Amino acid sequence: MIALDTIAKGDFGPGLLGFLVVAALGLALFLLVKSMRRQISRIEVPSEADLKKHDPTA
Repeated sequence: MIALDTIAKGDFGPGLLGFLVVAALGLALFLLVKSMRRQISRIEVPSEADLKKHDPTA
């Protein structure tokens, strides 16, 4: 067992909790991008011919 006084005050890293937070953020980002790509692919953009056909001012 390591004595508490042998470890310097600032001598520790983020540890498991930091890794889990970063991993969760990465997973959330991946799922959001996947969902966004699916939603964007569903958008139907009209062609210029369709726009001119429905535009009475042109």
